[in-house]
Formats: sequence, structure tokens, C-alpha cells
Amino acid sequence: MSTALAKPAAQQPKSGKPARRRLTLAEWMLVIAGVLVLVSAVRLITGAHGITAVGQTSAALRLAVPIGLAGLGGLWAERAGVINIGLEGMLILGTWFGAWAGVQWGPWAGVVMGIVGGALGGLLHAIATVTFGVNHIVSGVAINILAVGATRYLSSFTFAEMEGGTSKQSPPIEPIGQITVPGVSDALATLNAKHWFVVSDVAGLLGGLVTSLSLLTIVAIAMIPLSRWVLWHTGFGLRLRSCGENPIAAETLGVNVYKYKYIAVMISGGFAGMGGAFLAEVASNIYLEGQTGGRGYIGLAAMIFGNWMPGGLALGAGLFGYTDSLNLRGGGQNVHALLLLLAILLVLATAWAVYRKKYLTGAVSAVVGLVLFVWYASVDEVPSQFVSAAPYVATLLVLAMSAQRLRMPKANGKAYRKGEGK
Repeated sequence: MSTALAKPAAQQPKSGKPARRRLTLAEWMLVIAGVLVLVSAVRLITGAHGITAVGQTSAALRLAVPIGLAGLGGLWAERAGVINIGLEGMLILGTWFGAWAGVQWGPWAGVVMGIVGGALGGLLHAIATVTFGVNHIVSGVAINILAVGATRYLSSFTFAEMEGGTSKQSPPIEPIGQITVPGVSDALATLNAKHWFVVSDVAGLLGGLVTSLSLLTIVAIAMIPLSRWVLWHTGFGLRLRSCGENPIAAETLGVNVYKYKYIAVMISGGFAGMGGAFLAEVASNIYLEGQTGGRGYIGLAAMIFGNWMPGGLALGAGLFGYTDSLNLRGGGQNVHALLLLLAILLVLATAWAVYRKKYLTGAVSAVVGLVLFVWYASVDEVPSQFVSAAPYVATLLVLAMSAQRLRMPKANGKAYRKGEGK
């Protein structure tokens, strides 16, 4: 089956444009090293040592996990050809079901029920879009609205009746265990506090990964390589992705397209539900109405930024989690330093665009870079209002800059009816 499905893709006619070459591992390592050197130089110039502090990295990771899980859910659904705008609603269901079970039976029961709650939202989305052919956007928006109303109604006679709870929040939930690597964590924190060039920055980034790390965070991070292996290295994954590329061809080869779409969308909801449980049990220790804060939509943006690939998605989630953590830690000075970093990156982007003879792109990059540099030079600290908006501004900027290189599954969002391939 896998060989048969692989042939049509290889036989597709080539377009006139040359295929984009992927960077090798060595090239990626050079890019990462270059970014670290640049970040370290900006930190020393501005004195904003908090941008690579252990606490900043730890907070960024904690905030990136629910975004990454929501984005991973979107990846599974859209690789099977179903657009999942309902990720926000599935996150909300995950927070409520996770808190409800967590209060009564413990945090891990809450995680399981959060996954179940999100999967139920995914099942509803699959019924609407796959079975009844409802527009995917309409169905997703309806699930987002329904999730808000359903959890508000359920809270009124569950949490409101519990000691320490109200109709808008749950009682405290027992925390999930955390681990800190003894010796290593302290050594990295010490190195980070010395503010050495590059060395302290690397120590800060690694220190955030070994200090007060939730066990659920480890599980969530493991889902990224696991999803890549399942989707790209198994027959199941190949059949699922064929449903998002060409469901009619997949049907002619014996693939039950409906079944794979249902499975993908329910897994999608399960990942979003896990992200919701993380918000209720790790990011905080209670369910609070409105605590998702649009992370389902940002997760969808991370998935698009990552070009529907797990690795790129993780990078996007990390970026958005980092900008969100700046607000959490009162990062006016840090955001001010990042203005200089962005201005330098845009100068480099301008040079690259000119080298590739994309003069319009280069001109836009140059103008934006100049504006950011003037802003950096004219103020000593960015206003708190902009710090609060930083995650959403970053989302828009990243999507705008990555729009030209995106390639979503060909049949994503398109209607499919069983029997079309016969």
C-alpha cells in the first residue's frame, strides 16, 4: 500500500520553478550558532540580560507547550485534509475537563480527561465536516462558541458547588510533579549569572530545560518527534496524509478516507485537550474561564509558520511562547532590546533579498528595520501596552514574512464524498 501511494506523488509533473533545497543539519547548526552570537551581542550592548535568563527560558517553555500542542493538533487534522479552526474550543474543553477530573481524582486523571474532552470536540468537528460536509471554518467557529457556552454552563453546577470554586473557576488542583537535574541546574544558573558572551546565553537556554520541568512538559515535547515518526515513517501516516493530498486517489487504492479523517481530527482534538489540561494544571493550578487567551489560534499560526511540519511548528510555538513570556515577566527592557535584534535581522534579510534580486521584499525589510531602529534609539523602554500585545504582533509578523514559502496539503479544506473515486 505504501509503495502504491508513493508513486503518484513522484509522478506529478514538475513546475517551472526549481525545487527549494532543504538545509542540511550542519547548515542548521550554523544558523543556530549565528543567531546565538547575534542575541548575545545584543544582550551585551543593551544590558538586557533577562532575554536569555534561566527564568525567561523556563517561562517561555511553559507558555509554548499549550501553543505547540494546539498546533500539533492542527497539523494532524490538516494533514488529513480537515481545517481545524476549532482548536481554541478544544483547548477550552481540555481546560474544563482536565480541571474537573483533576480536582476529584488527581492531576494525571485530569490530563486523561482533558484529552478526552478535546477529542470529543474533535469528534463533533469530524461529524460536521466529514459526514455532513459542513464548511470547515463554520464548523470550527461553531465549536469555539459552543465550548465557551458549554463550559460556563457546566461550571455553574459543578465548580460552583465545590469548596473553593465558583461558576468561573475551579478549586485548586494538585500539581503535577516537576524535576530539576541536580548539580546541572545550579551549574548552568551560575554560568548564566556571569553574563559571558555566548556561554552564559547557552547556559540560560539549557538551564530552563533542566530546572523545575513538569513531567507533562516532557510528555508534550515527546509528542513532536513521535508525530513526525508516525506521519512520515509508517504506513498509517502515509495513508492519513494521502487523504489530505488526494483523497480520491487514496480511495481508489483502498484507503477508507472517512475513517482516517475521523481518526486524525479526534487525535487533533486530543492534542488540543492535552494543551488545555496543561494550562489548568501546570501553567496554573486552577481552571479559570477565559484562560486559553486565544492560544488555539496562535497554535494554528505556529502550525502555518512551520509549513505543516512538526519541527517548524515547534520552532513557531517556541517563538510565540517566548514573546508571551516577556509579558509575564514584565519585560519592557527585554522587548526594547529585541527591537534592536529585529532591526539587525531585517538588515540581514534586506541583504539576502537584494542578493536574490527580490528588490521589493528587500525594500520593505529595509523600511521596517529602519523604523524599528529609530524606535529603539528614541525610547529607553517599551510601553507595557506593547509588551502585552507582543505575542499577537509576533504572530502577524511571522505569518506575513513566511506566507510566500508555505505549502499546505493540496486537498486541505476541500469537500470529499465517499465514492468519488469509483
